[in-house]
Amino acid sequence: MADPSYPPASASALEGGTAPLFRERFRFIHPTLPPLRRILSEYRHVFDQGLVTNGGLVARLEAAVCERLGVRQCVAVSSCTSGLMLAMKALGLRGEVILPSFTFFATGHAALWNGLTPVFADCDPHTWNIDPDAVERALTPRTSAILAVHLYGNPAPVEQLEWIAQRHSIKLLFDAAHAFGACYNTQPVGRFGDAEVFSLSPTKLLVAGEGGLICTNDATLAHRLRAGRNYGDLGTYDPMLLGLNARMAEFNAAMALAGLDLVAAKVARHNRIAALYNSELEGTPGIGFQQLPPGHLSSYKDYSVRIDPEAFGMTRDGLASALLKENIETKKYFYPPLHQQALFRPFVADVPTHLPTTEAVAESVLSLPIYESLPARTVRRVAGAIRGLSQPDRRQGARAC
Repeated sequence: MADPSYPPASASALEGGTAPLFRERFRFIHPTLPPLRRILSEYRHVFDQGLVTNGGLVARLEAAVCERLGVRQCVAVSSCTSGLMLAMKALGLRGEVILPSFTFFATGHAALWNGLTPVFADCDPHTWNIDPDAVERALTPRTSAILAVHLYGNPAPVEQLEWIAQRHSIKLLFDAAHAFGACYNTQPVGRFGDAEVFSLSPTKLLVAGEGGLICTNDATLAHRLRAGRNYGDLGTYDPMLLGLNARMAEFNAAMALAGLDLVAAKVARHNRIAALYNSELEGTPGIGFQQLPPGHLSSYKDYSVRIDPEAFGMTRDGLASALLKENIETKKYFYPPLHQQALFRPFVADVPTHLPTTEAVAESVLSLPIYESLPARTVRRVAGAIRGLSQPDRRQGARAC
């Protein structure tokens, strides 16, 4: 495959020629994986013993994560989604759960699988995370929990949400799928609420192939979660709760163990790429940025911008199409928001759901390529393509000529 960071032989359309800016389309995401030999060195012993599950590597991963994050309990599971489902089940939630609409649909799926009624709260216009004031407005006597999301790895407003949960005696969960390696006020994400659940899928910074991690400081909850991931059974052949087959396989644990030491460098690299995008795009009319509150560290699992079509001179969808012609792939994470999706629409049909900020953000957000091996020159060319497509910039260029 040709290196996409280099321009084609002839000038691109943005540079006055006819060829795409990049020779061929390059991947939107390309995770850095640990060397296969390191994964196999972790895995070979349990494999030779025929212990492809329950062989000890999962327990080692859980202990390593506890030490790294400073959390008392970690329960490895088959996915973040199964982890969220089990956390809600183990906590015995009933009634309503408040969650953001601007998130991946698996967040809402976990609530539906538990027979809970999702109540959608608007997002903050600056951070795009769930708005604590909107959470307060969404509370009812049937509310049993808040399920917040660290969106794109940007830590949610933990302190405000913990205060709300404590004051109303409800549970607080975090969908931390994007946030392994992120910090809230210098403290690692994973320590907060009743439980936080990470994803280890291939688009994340810690990759296990597939898998999830439930982190909690509640030993009783962890005990129930360990049962829950094994059909609800802890070995007595008499399940203590309605569980799932949500065990993590030993190979997935080996992959995550081999990748743990890479996370800090990955987070640092993602932050450098995000800073470069910011500096290259700053001042471009119609480009808005996700704000990271002072003192926090984002994992920047995704880097996303907002497009104001009036100021930029092109809609978000128009920009995505124009960039694709230059062989630059983008994503619309997350559009449409949950309350506009068919699966969740029945839950808002009879209850007025006013989420103006969520709708504005979802309709304008565009996620750009970001991964550890993405060269700085490629980031600059992607940003340059966006600047070049800005119609105000084009008009100014025409006047200058």
